[in-house]
Amino acid sequence: MHAADIITKKRNGEELSENEIAWLIQAYTDDKLPDYQMAAWLMAVFFRGMTDRETAALTMAMANSGEQVDLSQVPGIKVDKHSTGGVADTTTLVLAPLVAAAGVPVAKMSGRGLGFTGGTIDKLEAIPGFKATLERQEFIANLQQYGIAVTGQSAAIAPADGKLYSLRDVTATVESIPLIASSIMSKKIASGADKIVLDVKVGNGAFMKTRADAVILAEAMVNIGRLVGRETVAILTNMDQPLGMAIGNSLEVKEAIELLSGRGTAALKEVCLELGSQMLVLGGQAKTPADGRRLLTNLIDNRQALAKFGEFITAQQGDSAILQDTGKLPQAGFVQKVTAPCQGYITAVNAAQIGYAAMRLGAGREYKGQTIDVAAGIQMQCRLGQYVSCGQPLAIIYTNDKSKLKQADEILQQAIEIKEQPTVIPPLIIGLVDKNGFHDRLE
Repeated sequence: MHAADIITKKRNGEELSENEIAWLIQAYTDDKLPDYQMAAWLMAVFFRGMTDRETAALTMAMANSGEQVDLSQVPGIKVDKHSTGGVADTTTLVLAPLVAAAGVPVAKMSGRGLGFTGGTIDKLEAIPGFKATLERQEFIANLQQYGIAVTGQSAAIAPADGKLYSLRDVTATVESIPLIASSIMSKKIASGADKIVLDVKVGNGAFMKTRADAVILAEAMVNIGRLVGRETVAILTNMDQPLGMAIGNSLEVKEAIELLSGRGTAALKEVCLELGSQMLVLGGQAKTPADGRRLLTNLIDNRQALAKFGEFITAQQGDSAILQDTGKLPQAGFVQKVTAPCQGYITAVNAAQIGYAAMRLGAGREYKGQTIDVAAGIQMQCRLGQYVSCGQPLAIIYTNDKSKLKQADEILQQAIEIKEQPTVIPPLIIGLVDKNGFHDRLE
């Protein structure tokens, strides 16, 4: 085969074969194809798109470009969950022990944060002693014994995706639905999941800004799952304000503990119950989402999910004493309140700007490999629709670098809009996409 022929075919809008796509991806992974030819192909895909079959073939080609995790030694249906990224999205810290406590094995390979989107591994590493990188057999052994294991994403998993994403980032081809969908799904499939639940974020703090675009992405990923034999369900959730009240690694661990203790943010709990109920249905532990929700709620109320979180932390060498004393988590040296400049209703909370403020405080990375401050972040004190008085706290900011307080305060003041009249609060759960298409929760 010749790369130029494949590029020409896609440029002309023709459908590529599975073999052509597999050859192209493997050649690029093996450094036998120059960046300029792959960039030309990516741009052709950007403008011409891909059929469902092409997208599925691309997904499997990337999944097959490296190691495949074999979880067949672990009994039960392994259900993975993936979020397209958001602010104060602490769902994995809650969902992993919650779903594991319900009897569905949770095996996750997670990444680190970049930009304003937090990473699960960074959050877990805020726990003193926690070991976030497990060897393959250690990962499987923990999963067999405890029903839960989380480790950092291996560079050997879908290496083609890493190479392609770096190239997409510098060739203006990131915003392509087939490329986004195949990137996400290739890693999930290579990580050994039997079935997949997706949390597709929509709004100012999400990659997909509109419901229409989010539905297209969700349908593309669900179709990939169907075509490659991995049943997939996608939930569309709102990200027009931070999901939880905590933004930042140590702060988010604390919020997860509070939620699993029966307290915590209502919105975060609702999304966790929605995603978790779907995971239980796919995992064969609940007949309906309503049954799954009841089971998960009971596991929070009787603290079995919290106990599973402690078991998980101990299994990965972390200090589970944080469950009784969150003061053992890393603490920031400087704390400052951000107060309302006037009275009125909160009519806008720009999640992306708030995430950026947390990043500037040290909680996130502006570039790969940057060291972060796990104690830094923001604790929100307000939500959309709330009435606030002049001088009332809107947020509390945490950092170990005093010089960063002023800029974060200014960003937050701009991100939170206060007006005399209240606003309509958007629904948290927008809809669901499964093998039968999009189901609108707003109708």
